[in-house]
Amino acid sequence: MSMSELLLRLAVTFTVLFVLARIAGRKEISQMTFFNWVSSVAIGSLAANLVVNQDLRIFQGVIVLVAWLAIPILIGFIDIKFKGARKVTTGEPIIVIREGKIIEHSLRRTRLDIDTLRTLLREKNVFQLSEVDLAIFETNGKLSVLKTDPHQFVTRNDMNVLSKPKQFPIAMEVISDGVVNIKNLVMLNRDEKWLVEQMERAGATSPSEVFYAEVKTDGTIHVDMKGESVVR
Repeated sequence: MSMSELLLRLAVTFTVLFVLARIAGRKEISQMTFFNWVSSVAIGSLAANLVVNQDLRIFQGVIVLVAWLAIPILIGFIDIKFKGARKVTTGEPIIVIREGKIIEHSLRRTRLDIDTLRTLLREKNVFQLSEVDLAIFETNGKLSVLKTDPHQFVTRNDMNVLSKPKQFPIAMEVISDGVVNIKNLVMLNRDEKWLVEQMERAGATSPSEVFYAEVKTDGTIHVDMKGESVVR
């Protein structure tokens, strides 16, 4: 391979990857799920092959790269439209610590060991389990931690509602893209009748009119209608 051909392949490959990265969007870069990781490894391998493999024509290599990128874009579109598909391609967040107690079966599901969990906690400036009210292992491999009240930083808004006791440790989704989350309703000790009443107050006649709804930590509900947001 001549130097000029090598430089041409490098320039074409870099340009194509840059354009594809822009098309893929920020989610592909910022949220490294297992599927994103597989996709990135494959694209990197294809790009390297395009640069050094003389048997692979530049045009053919570009077509392969574009076609491969079309797969995660299609999967991303399916994830947005179908929540059930997200559980297969992306997975779902898993609670690993609740009220200072490690949930052992959750650790087995996530294949986390105690040492790794403690490392992730230290990265959140948590050095003892008793500080943790809730810890959630996210689909991108990061740990989200909610500390118990004595260990949380107090904001001005916290002072304004200090006399109002929390009913739930975190806000919980009850409707997503028009689909009711029955599992979370049960965890919140709420039923669909209660949810219907809340939707009617927000002006919705059915869940299909609601883009997103969640029960906040103070027990009130936030309803995001399709096209507007309403707080109840």
